[in-house]
Amino acid sequence: MHHSRHHAHIRRGVSPLALALAGMLAGLASPAFAQDAPASSPPPETAPSPAPQTDDALAPDIVVTGFRASLSTAINQKRNETAAIDSIVAEDIGKFPDSNLAESMQRIPGVALARGDGGEGRNISVRGLGAAFTRVRINGMEGTSQTGSSDIYGGGNNGRSFDFNVFPTEIFSSLAVRKTPSADVEEGSLGATVDLSAPKSLSGKKDFTLSATVRGVYSELAKKVNPRASLLVAKKFDDGRFGILGSVAYQERDIREVGYSAVDILSANTNGLFCSPVGFAPATPAIGSKGADAANCYPGTPRTSTAAAFNTVLAARRPDLPNVAGSGAFFPRIPRYLNSEQKQKRLGGTLSFQFQPDAATDISLDLLYSRFHVVRRDNYIEAISFGRSAANNGQPVTSIKDVVLTPQGGLVYGLFDGVDIRSEGLVDDFTSTFKQANLNIKHDFNDSFGITTLVGLNQAKSFGKQRFQYFMDAIDTPNFSIDYRDGGSTPKLGFGFDVADPTRFNYAPALADGTVRGGYNFQGRPSTNINNGLTAETNLHWKVADVLTLKAGGQYRRSDFTIRNVIPYTADTITKALPAGTTLASITHQITGVGNLWGDGAPASWVSLDPDKLISTFNLTAVRYCGTECGAQSSRVLEEVSSAYAMAAFDLGDRLGGIGVRGDAGVRFVHTDQLSSGFISVALASSPTGVTGRFATATKRYSDWLPSANLVIEPIDDLLFRFSGAKVLARPELGVLTPTSGVNAITRNGSIQNPQLDPIRANTFDAAIEWYFRPGALLSAAFFYKDLKSYVQNVNTLVPFSDLGLPNELLAGTNTLPSELFTIAQPLNTPGGPLKGVEVNAQVPFTFLPGFLRNFGALANYTHVTSRIDYILASVNGVPTVTTTANLVGLSKDTASGTLYYEDSKFSIRGTANYRSGFIRGIPASPGSDLQGNDSTLFVDASASFAVTDNVKLIVEGTNLTDQQNRLYSDSVRQDTLFETRIGRTVTFGVNVQL
Repeated sequence: MHHSRHHAHIRRGVSPLALALAGMLAGLASPAFAQDAPASSPPPETAPSPAPQTDDALAPDIVVTGFRASLSTAINQKRNETAAIDSIVAEDIGKFPDSNLAESMQRIPGVALARGDGGEGRNISVRGLGAAFTRVRINGMEGTSQTGSSDIYGGGNNGRSFDFNVFPTEIFSSLAVRKTPSADVEEGSLGATVDLSAPKSLSGKKDFTLSATVRGVYSELAKKVNPRASLLVAKKFDDGRFGILGSVAYQERDIREVGYSAVDILSANTNGLFCSPVGFAPATPAIGSKGADAANCYPGTPRTSTAAAFNTVLAARRPDLPNVAGSGAFFPRIPRYLNSEQKQKRLGGTLSFQFQPDAATDISLDLLYSRFHVVRRDNYIEAISFGRSAANNGQPVTSIKDVVLTPQGGLVYGLFDGVDIRSEGLVDDFTSTFKQANLNIKHDFNDSFGITTLVGLNQAKSFGKQRFQYFMDAIDTPNFSIDYRDGGSTPKLGFGFDVADPTRFNYAPALADGTVRGGYNFQGRPSTNINNGLTAETNLHWKVADVLTLKAGGQYRRSDFTIRNVIPYTADTITKALPAGTTLASITHQITGVGNLWGDGAPASWVSLDPDKLISTFNLTAVRYCGTECGAQSSRVLEEVSSAYAMAAFDLGDRLGGIGVRGDAGVRFVHTDQLSSGFISVALASSPTGVTGRFATATKRYSDWLPSANLVIEPIDDLLFRFSGAKVLARPELGVLTPTSGVNAITRNGSIQNPQLDPIRANTFDAAIEWYFRPGALLSAAFFYKDLKSYVQNVNTLVPFSDLGLPNELLAGTNTLPSELFTIAQPLNTPGGPLKGVEVNAQVPFTFLPGFLRNFGALANYTHVTSRIDYILASVNGVPTVTTTANLVGLSKDTASGTLYYEDSKFSIRGTANYRSGFIRGIPASPGSDLQGNDSTLFVDASASFAVTDNVKLIVEGTNLTDQQNRLYSDSVRQDTLFETRIGRTVTFGVNVQL
């Protein structure tokens, strides 16, 4: 069922606040986006905000400053580069253009933004390749950044993907996205290498610089104003030979998100069909099982299914399962309304010492720190029977009284009795910190020979303090409904009773037959992920002649990634009865406002356990934990990379008949040593958690030769042709390289990670044409092709247990033999496929227009990418049995960004619209669904500033002005909604002072 229709309810309305803001920001444009980049590794020092310039050739009365100046300076730098590089620079010192680094980068051609909780930008994909294929360097040193997330957005990051939302933007002065490689840039990227650069003290022209900004940030849904402030101070000494720069940024933010979630989409047969009507044979559940009889699905729960509805479900069968009744009727696993509230605190700072004793020497020590603390409180009111089997009196105890399905089996309407309703909550408290120190030394021995060195240490740490889940249930309730009949993309849920009434719910120990009536879970917290990094490199350059420079160097990188979890004692997590005198009313509170913010039938309020009162009532602070001795996860990946390169950079000028020719060519040799260790769980009755385990280790090493070349030809002035070719690689995600496993000997299935994965290798080719047709203007088009030689997929395969390399103790007490086949999900190297695309880009200042119109300008870009990857859905003994061909996961075929800006000596206003077409989030999805997808999105942002004096500037910004929502779905044909939420608009007012 394709729910392409949109709601016309409360959440689609435009608020007076948004109308007022849109009026203030008429003439939209976008934050400063420029195209500038480092030419080699390490990246150059960040340039200061460009000095005022005059476009004498076009408009001598226009003084070019701020946004336009940054564009003009960067476009000239892009023109001089040999590689394809785009970047964003701060308009003024201490003023990065966006509230989020990832959100800034979506203005760069080929970059698509992946949003997380609250709609905040989390990471990026470049030219169709996701975050795992993008390397990030901070002040020239490779870094990782990991934070938490709700499960729908992938949970916590345990890999190489860089979460940009950890950092406040104000501590950086520029970022550059390198799309084509050179030999002097270390390997590891298939998509791009992103360089984040903090400002340095000797870059500016003033001996003393101070920039301070104070903002108030208002969220439409949270209805709160939060503070955001930053301060940068720089001072030069000793006639400008020594300088110190310090910056600090702090932000608090309240985020609210409301909407609908299905968790998953399951076929009706998955959990045993529904309760059959009276007189239907054979009966489900079977008469005599757990109290079922001819009239009742369960004692006290009558059989109220109608023959018409029940037979409609039975008759729906998938083509691949024509003999399985109900296999073609699809229902949401846990249909629910959600309310998510976050309190965020970001703190970041830099400290830079720079010394230039002479014109040939530059020594700098750069320190960086960032801390991101989040407390997220999620609440759901949901039906859980559709995700439960007969073992917990789930779907087989649920009667279906009415149903309407689409021809493809998607649900349009359903009415049910015997449904378990749950009020669920989750408190997730986590902190991400990042620390880095790096020393850079640059020295030119003479006019032709020089050296640069970098030594640095960094640490990315994600600490999950608490992940506390709690719930209470109303068992076997009548008249629950799921209704899509109004044409919306999400259903209206009818609960059949007042969900705000605490007396309708239970919190008590489970019944003897397995019926759960409430409880809690600490979900393996506390947990700690740490990645310690070390980088040391030396680079030499020798200008052999005016037209030729030779470069060579070596690098050593070390990454030590560890995961440490604990598990609560089983005895301490058993649900206990409420103490005498305690009622649910006394330990609950109301979740309000979702009905007004979301609409579509969401209840005005629902009752929820108060987590603090629940913890106090049962003294849950005394819960005991244990680590690996009780089967808690513990794993490590130690990766050491040694590399060396040699390359030649040449610039023939116009020696070839007036045609300009320049470029570089070289090769990089890379050797990787990998040590992995992990914990394999083994059942042990005497353990406080029922399991114990043992460590396993694995080693792997591999080497690669990676040639690369870039060529720029300028046949006539202002027209450039660029060509690039290279071999590249990206290493698998860290989390899948551990020798860990989880196997269920009863059901004969499980998952095993794979420390023997090879990197993903590819051959790449790029070609581009750039026309700099006016000062500050650019029209360009680029073609890119990547031949992915391999890919990493999670493949389900049938394999004998004896071939898994696991201890036979896992089979103890199960009557399962080592020779029996198990269905194992494991990441494997599989054939890749081609990826190709085109980018077009325009940057046009309207200086050719008369009067005030010459203060306008526009930016626009569009990228189209296609790929064909063969996915292995199942295999037997390594031989594929079920395959499919589809786009690369995370690839949007179309991305576009459009910007209009106006800027004069006092006033600046700009806004942008960013479009990302739909993309695949995962292959396959649940049985019967070929994939999990994400709808297309269009986000509109705007900002404006007014210079009250030369030193004081007022700022107003607005994000998500059109109240865009994000929708995830299951199956490419039915497109059943999995998740859709509203995040609302955000408005910022502030003032910047510079001295």
